Amino acid sequence: MGFFSRIFGATNKEEHQVEKLNIGIILGSTRQGRVSPEVGNWVKEMADKRGDANYEIVDIADYKLPFVGEGTGEEPGLKAWSEKLSSLDGFVFIVQEYNHSITGVLKNALDSARDEWNNKAAGIVSYGSTGGARAAEHLRGILGELQVADVRVHPTLSLFTDFENFSQFKPADLHQDNVNQMLNQVLAWSGALKTLR
Repeated sequence: MGFFSRIFGATNKEEHQVEKLNIGIILGSTRQGRVSPEVGNWVKEMADKRGDANYEIVDIADYKLPFVGEGTGEEPGLKAWSEKLSSLDGFVFIVQEYNHSITGVLKNALDSARDEWNNKAAGIVSYGSTGGARAAEHLRGILGELQVADVRVHPTLSLFTDFENFSQFKPADLHQDNVNQMLNQVLAWSGALKTLR
């Protein structure tokens, strides 16, 4: 035990213990029959095995967010949404492609907060007929406006090869490496950006 540790009562273990980052895996769809919970849980299972952060599923459907401009601004879901986002250091968005873009509910959820997004990092896992790539590119522009740094590695899941009968999620093993690389980048950037908040 070092001199300062003896005086202040801290052990070497306590001195070097780093608080884990909190990463939210945001499900970007609320429709009946959605597969985003399966995709989100698949990402979370891989993430939890790493043991390098606190990962949690954040389901937009749980917050019952009013559409921007239609509510009173006092809805309980808005306050809960703000508190949840504020508690997170980074995000992984599970993104479905609808008409070449993201879902309306995800756009609304993004618009339902502002400062809570700032100076954080995000990864994107997308799916669709073209792997959800077009939705992910639209999302990147929105994240930039919200001061969220989106990372480069982007796992894309195809409805043709990763979903049996276009509905039952059966991802190819090759995606696991991409998910882990994405998480590496999300954690590195989330940790760096935390110093700005």
